[in-house]
Amino acid sequence: MKNIVIIGAGDFAREVAWAVERISRQSVKWNLVGFVDDGDMETSVAGYPVLGKTDWLSRYEEELYAVCAVGTGAVRKRIWERLEAYKNVHPATLIDPAAIVGKGCEIGEGSIICAGTILTVDVKIGAHCIVNLNCTLGHDCVLEPYCTVNPGTNISGKVHIGRCTDIGTGTKVVQGKTIAPDVILGAGTVVSSDIRESGTYVGVPARKVH
Repeated sequence: MKNIVIIGAGDFAREVAWAVERISRQSVKWNLVGFVDDGDMETSVAGYPVLGKTDWLSRYEEELYAVCAVGTGAVRKRIWERLEAYKNVHPATLIDPAAIVGKGCEIGEGSIICAGTILTVDVKIGAHCIVNLNCTLGHDCVLEPYCTVNPGTNISGKVHIGRCTDIGTGTKVVQGKTIAPDVILGAGTVVSSDIRESGTYVGVPARKVH
């Protein structure tokens, strides 16, 4: 059995704990030690203890796996860059048993693939990405590291999404489009042409607002 800690203790962290429990019943046997969070949190979440702030990990002497349940990709990036100094802490990759992962797909370390999501064939997911509930990613899609895909998003085939891009709930991306790094797509946005500049986009079709 492998010890695992969830970084972050918010609402999505409770869903990640649920995924850890589901995975443990099916395949990899995780021992969920608890949560760490740099904010002011409750003493327990979802029946597991909040162990302290992230520097708690530096004091844990045994081998430990961790997964980051923070929804913003740029924040996850900063957290993991800090954790690289902790040589006993390793990224955990979580794939819910109710996700479908097709032939030729690759999922990077530290990534979370939630229940109901479908990756068809030859999809490439970078390190420390989150693909939330009930998303679809078509053939040959590429998500660079630290992307976040929120629930109910549909991404057609051969889409390339740059690192640290956060995609809002219910977004649609048309086949073959490219999205630059550090983009935020508001909920329900439809991407029907390439997005070449970082920034915030909303609407049907997507338009830059910030």
